[in-house]
Amino acid sequence: MSSDSVATDRRQRLEPAELRRQVERLGPWFHNLNLRGVETAPDHPLGNFLEQMWWHVQQYLPEDMTGMRALDIGCNAGFYSQQLRRRGAKVLGVDHDEHYLTQARFAAAVEGLDIEFRRMDVYELDQLPTAFDYVLFMGVFYHLRHPLLGLDKVARLVRKRLIFQSMIRGGPERAAVPVDAPITERAMFEAPGFPCMYFIENRYAGDPTNWWVPNEAGMEAMLRSAGMRLLAHPFTEMWICEPAGAPA
Repeated sequence: MSSDSVATDRRQRLEPAELRRQVERLGPWFHNLNLRGVETAPDHPLGNFLEQMWWHVQQYLPEDMTGMRALDIGCNAGFYSQQLRRRGAKVLGVDHDEHYLTQARFAAAVEGLDIEFRRMDVYELDQLPTAFDYVLFMGVFYHLRHPLLGLDKVARLVRKRLIFQSMIRGGPERAAVPVDAPITERAMFEAPGFPCMYFIENRYAGDPTNWWVPNEAGMEAMLRSAGMRLLAHPFTEMWICEPAGAPA
């Protein structure tokens, strides 16, 4: 038995009081996970947002993902990685923050789930040797200083579907944008629904990593520009996509 297997087996047998101590030791948690009855962030200011988000996501995934590869970008403590693994997928969760990855490895071990977690930046994803059937790219885009570069790298890894979510601001309108326009054209840039992103120089919601926040039209334009075909738009912040080269 490998050392990882031994660690997993030992953690599965943790008494509730010891499990609670370990959870507190690894805090603070952004993901509220229920680890055998112990919640990691029971007083989360966003409430039960993970379950609410998963309700939308799971409708666009096969119930049985056995033999499929899934990538969870910005996995944090691994809530979505765990859900994907429970459906049978071989899962890689990546994050740039080692604190979150330590939480994710611990939580997966407690649940007895075989998931690979790796420290990676979005801009390093093109170093991965293979593509993935399903890619989750949620809650990351607006934290990128170079968002379109990151999106291009992510899009190249998608075989079947990309589950994408970003903070969105501005109205829901979509302006009719010409394929080309003369340099003298100015009015279209002022039209409601023209594709755009808002740049945050300092902080938004107290977070200095909130860099770019698109409107809906801008986000859809960038997804198409990265080679994605838009299949569904479950709510304001989420899109379900597939490679544009795939059969419609």
